[in-house]
Amino acid sequence: MSDEDRRSRKRGRIVISSVLIVMLLLLAGGAAFVWNAYGDRISLAMGWTSNDYEGEGSGEVLLTITDGQYGADVAEALEQADVVKTSEAFYELLLQQPSEVSFQVGTYRLKQQMSAKAALAALTDEANRMELTVTIPEGTAAMDALELTAGVVDIPFEEFEAAAADPQAFGVPAEFPSLEGFLFPATYTFEPGATAESIIQTMVDRMWQALAEHGVADEDAWQVLTLAAMVQREAGSRLEDFPKVARVFLNRIDIDMLLQSDATVSYGTGNTHTVWTTDEERADKSNPYNTYANPGLPAGPIGLPGDTAIEAATNPADGPWIYFMPVDLSSGETEFAATLEEHERNVQRLDEWCTTHAAEGGKYCD
Repeated sequence: MSDEDRRSRKRGRIVISSVLIVMLLLLAGGAAFVWNAYGDRISLAMGWTSNDYEGEGSGEVLLTITDGQYGADVAEALEQADVVKTSEAFYELLLQQPSEVSFQVGTYRLKQQMSAKAALAALTDEANRMELTVTIPEGTAAMDALELTAGVVDIPFEEFEAAAADPQAFGVPAEFPSLEGFLFPATYTFEPGATAESIIQTMVDRMWQALAEHGVADEDAWQVLTLAAMVQREAGSRLEDFPKVARVFLNRIDIDMLLQSDATVSYGTGNTHTVWTTDEERADKSNPYNTYANPGLPAGPIGLPGDTAIEAATNPADGPWIYFMPVDLSSGETEFAATLEEHERNVQRLDEWCTTHAAEGGKYCD
């Protein structure tokens, strides 16, 4: 064989090898895309992972079920409290029961990370139900908290609405537009015969107690609770981020920068269950809670802050940040930035996360 033949055959092998490498890379890239988009579903269908925890769980969680909540609502609440791994696992188990399961109104003692089977057994065991006990989660809007309470103590919500119309009757300072922010989120057990007025007074008194424990002077209650409520709503479930979020808002106030909190805007529109807003809502200066269009803190608190948020408002972290952005809505992971350029990169990260999450059938970004 001549040298020219050998060189020709060698070139042929190189071309074939290159084509094979390119094909393998394309296949790998396609597989990676499919896995990124549908990996969770594939893994679940193949039995590699489970959408359910195993065992009886650990720790303690208090979960309140109110009148009008059905299986799907209870399943969602259990997932949010990390009692069950997914609402789907619990709801599918409900559908498999020989007869329809109905849940009694009340607060239940449960555990974290229970199997769906263990959670269902606990919810149908009367020993776990606490009579006339209600748990108000941090960040709940005041009227939502009172509606939750009404459903447990069997007092018409209209009586709570009537009582709440006069917040100063319960010792709430005059600068507060309503009871908002002044009902301390906690677990309460009420005696039979309690009234809407006595229940509200108990919650207000408990907030005064919390403020005193954090060293807040009476005259500073409005500023502290207004800031703390923003922190509570914006920081989500990552308690370690609360002091940094408080610092972001205070840094902006120091440089006369708009606070631009979507949570305040949505509260002012009457939507207390989301922080997503529209361009039109953010441009509406007539909304006194709109911190995109109006400078400084909003007109008042936008929810009920707990101890961690109050502590963050009174003792914020040190740092130069003026932006924060969640980059993973399922975990609550949030990035903080001192410059617009850093912030825009974090916004892009959230956009990418939402695109992938939506492709997997998720609804966090809806």
